[in-house]
Amino acid sequence: MALNFQLLARSGYMARGVVFFLVGGLALFSGISGGKSDTRSALDTLLMQPLGRVWVGLIAVGLLGFVIWRLAQSLGNADRRPHSFKGFIIRAALFGSAMVYLGLSFYALKLALALGSRDDGGTERDVAAWAMSQPFGPYLAGAIGAGFLIGGCVTIAKGILRKYEEHQSFEAKRNRLISMACIYGLCARGVLFLIVGGFFVYAAFTVDPDQAGSIADALNWIRGLPFGGTLYAVVAVGLASFGTYNVIQARHRIVRKPRMHAELERAKATLDHVH
Repeated sequence: MALNFQLLARSGYMARGVVFFLVGGLALFSGISGGKSDTRSALDTLLMQPLGRVWVGLIAVGLLGFVIWRLAQSLGNADRRPHSFKGFIIRAALFGSAMVYLGLSFYALKLALALGSRDDGGTERDVAAWAMSQPFGPYLAGAIGAGFLIGGCVTIAKGILRKYEEHQSFEAKRNRLISMACIYGLCARGVLFLIVGGFFVYAAFTVDPDQAGSIADALNWIRGLPFGGTLYAVVAVGLASFGTYNVIQARHRIVRKPRMHAELERAKATLDHVH
């Protein structure tokens, strides 16, 4: 049976939107009461609501659909990226995104099925600890940090330059409120990527994985800056706006079928040429 990529992509964007609505809400609440505000904490909070396991289970299924869509974008070139260095870098980043959301979807599934206990978070620290344990570990952790830094710059540029509109319907491009929500959400997300990337680079220099930080740590760092309370609120609302961006994508994103066969043939031809 052929996969319905329209359904997978749109349900995936919707699930990611709900998660970031919750992250933004938690960030605003934790600014008053203290506590954590990241994607896993958002799922933990949803679990404690009425019918929590049902909602978390639906999000898990939606995120799995999002993973398949990300794989279609990266491996199957569903977005018709050019076969250039830039195109391959973007597709590699999309593949990395698929792996991140695969982990989050499994975590949501574990919560929904009551398999094991809730996580204490620290996913980024776990990644840093794994990197440090590898040969040339600090360099690997530094490379991961550089990836976050590049991702942050790209995400901010994607918002400011409105590159996301390349894959949106004409109706969405004409709507000023949609544009404002998308730009705001992408820029807030990019700023947090930059801070998390800085944490990873610092962890690499100190050879201490505990220095790596999560979204929650990045928000706490912002809160410690001059005018930190105001900046914190701006970024927290921005995370909720990133949730809005995903809901907009669920409605207006142009979704094409992947060209897996063509990509495999191209890869095979490239390998044959090399040999």
